[in-house]
Amino acid sequence: MLVTEDHIQKVFIIRAEWDHDASIWSATSDDVLGLATEADSIEVLFNKLSSMIPELMVFNKLTDQPEIVYEVLARKSSVAHLPSEA
Repeated sequence: MLVTEDHIQKVFIIRAEWDHDASIWSATSDDVLGLATEADSIEVLFNKLSSMIPELMVFNKLTDQPEIVYEVLARKSSVAHLPSEA
């Protein structure tokens, strides 16, 4: 929840994960019905989300607020190699 001086607003949670095999970011959400999208970079994914989320919120009648607050939880796993001893 986002609390301001005049109201409390729900924060919608978006999950983004890096698919190493496909080399894409994918995003889904339990809060935004129908949200499923992919992009080559996290920046492109954020641009897509900024237009898709409001469209889906209106389509699914999930809010009557003029603004939508959402949080993207991004996850990308990597492997780091320790230097070999000489």
